[in-house]
Amino acid sequence: MDYSGSKIAVIGLGYVGMPLAAAFAGVRDVIGFDISPERIEELRNGFDRTREVSEDQLKSARHLTFTCDPHDLRGCDIFLVAVPTPVDKAKRPDMSLLQKASTMIGGVMGPGAIVVYESTVYPGATEEICAPILADVSGLAYNTDFFCGYSPERINPGDKIHGITQIVKVTSGSTPQIGKVIDALYAEIIDAGTHPVSSIAVAEAAKVIENTQRDVNIALVNELAIIFNKLNIDTAEVLKAAGTKWNFIHFRPGLVGGHCIGVDPYYLTHKAQEIGHHPEIILAGRRMNDYMATYVAEEVIKLMLRRNVPVLGGRILVLGLTFKENCPDLRNTKVAELIFELQRFNAQVDVYDPWIDVEEAREEYGIDCLAERPAENTYDAVVLAVPHREFVEMDVGAIRSYGKPNAVIFDIKSALPRDAVDGAL
Repeated sequence: MDYSGSKIAVIGLGYVGMPLAAAFAGVRDVIGFDISPERIEELRNGFDRTREVSEDQLKSARHLTFTCDPHDLRGCDIFLVAVPTPVDKAKRPDMSLLQKASTMIGGVMGPGAIVVYESTVYPGATEEICAPILADVSGLAYNTDFFCGYSPERINPGDKIHGITQIVKVTSGSTPQIGKVIDALYAEIIDAGTHPVSSIAVAEAAKVIENTQRDVNIALVNELAIIFNKLNIDTAEVLKAAGTKWNFIHFRPGLVGGHCIGVDPYYLTHKAQEIGHHPEIILAGRRMNDYMATYVAEEVIKLMLRRNVPVLGGRILVLGLTFKENCPDLRNTKVAELIFELQRFNAQVDVYDPWIDVEEAREEYGIDCLAERPAENTYDAVVLAVPHREFVEMDVGAIRSYGKPNAVIFDIKSALPRDAVDGAL
């Protein structure tokens, strides 16, 4: 079958799917599908709440249409799946959205269809879970009547330098020939080039270790920050000094949340335990990073007590709620845990983040954020949790002005001059 002019369906129009759909719309006809009618209506009107695709890009994409009706996907030969794969409260992989997407695609795809998954999974998941669903629903035979592939997403939300076309794309297919078709497909939009691998399992494994590696390294630096704090040593200065060696790997301490680094390792550890191996290092790193919200809260409270600033009923301002700077992504943000930890000390916590949808924060976490800039001379402590450019570009005195004269200022990401704050990681 010739796929050179095949129409593409992108399933899931979030931080991964929307840039993917926009990029392919420059070379092919694309249908973007999302289960949210509200999301579809916003995109049709030229608004992308993730801020990954501009209004001009959306309005100029003549080959891109949007729908929340699965029947509109009939006639597509290629399906690219970019739905979330989170973990549940017990830190177990939640594949439900991936399974639902596979069921939906199985109901509309025809002979010759190629289904490529971009969502993070553990090695083997595509062919163990997704392909059987596609076969059962469609009545088609895997690798005879339809095919699968896996090309891990490498979107970095908020990063306008490393966009989807500027990052090398790993590709794979369920047969050697389909692997070549999928690689050629992505080569149409990826300026940085592609990297085909021998099997879907290899591509799945490559994705899951990218963020597991980062997670473990950040955990090490977080533990070092705790040690250096006890030794009264400036962690940022230590890392800067160590970084003068050519082979030192640069990581910074902080809260590790988001849809990738704080989640992906659990997919790998789940599979490892399933095959009888207990992953010591990966889970140790996860425990350290999950502890950091509690650690920061306790450090802020200690600083307040040392300064004789009231904690019980005291007012604390947290600047930033998203999981990283300069993007509106609230998924799995560890700042929420920091807020809840501070509230456990019966402090009154206000949150201000100019990047977020206030209603989304309320629905997702039950956190009522300030809709406008905080009042000055109001708070007993100010915590810079997310170094959005709006905060970093402020004069340090402006940030301190939110606090009362004796207020504690804590900088989680060491974005401000160390001598201008009272505590930092």
